[in-house]
Amino acid sequence: MSGQKILIIEDEIKIARFLELELTYEGYAVSQCHDGREGLTLAINQTFDVIILDVMLPSINGLEVLRRLRQLSAVPVIMLTAKDEIMDKVMGLDIGADDYMTKPFAIEELLARIRTTLKKTPIFKRTTNLLSIGELSIDLDQHMVTFENIPIELTKTEFDLLKYLMENKNIVLTRNKIIDTVWGYEYMGDTNVVDVYIRYLRSKIDDRFNKKFIHTVRGVGYLLKDE
Repeated sequence: MSGQKILIIEDEIKIARFLELELTYEGYAVSQCHDGREGLTLAINQTFDVIILDVMLPSINGLEVLRRLRQLSAVPVIMLTAKDEIMDKVMGLDIGADDYMTKPFAIEELLARIRTTLKKTPIFKRTTNLLSIGELSIDLDQHMVTFENIPIELTKTEFDLLKYLMENKNIVLTRNKIIDTVWGYEYMGDTNVVDVYIRYLRSKIDDRFNKKFIHTVRGVGYLLKDE
């Protein structure tokens, strides 16, 4: 087995653990979580070959997780549900699920469906033009910034600054480094311009969504991190 990566998003811990053991035995590299919001964050920030997604989840239900994920990624998703209702299945498939299984199910059938799904997408690569931290994302192709899929309007300089911070997330960047990258080596103005544009970004992102992404390291510079 190739060690392909599978994410299980399932709030029933016993079921999640059972699936993890069975899939690990089959040679897959398995991660699991039990909350919709946490699962969405993992799915966005890490690369998986298949996601097994339960419908009934705390925080954000599985259908909403899938809806948000499909705006950012084409990773194959197999939905699980305890409900044997046609509308649930139709909704999941319409949103973008690749397959659908109703609990209880035989593990052999799930394994077969995973293999089939992987054959359809033998080499899955998430776009290299998407940067994200938590639920803040930058789509470089579309020059778009979103938080929980809510668009954020930025000027070109604000966009370039946020992009540089996100490319170096969890790394402290000095004002001079930021100036050189965002404004260019020939910029001869005051380095306080960085502080001004950091305030602009905080106003449009941190303050607007009550989420602290941009941190000041006194005497050094700034960094972007997800609290």
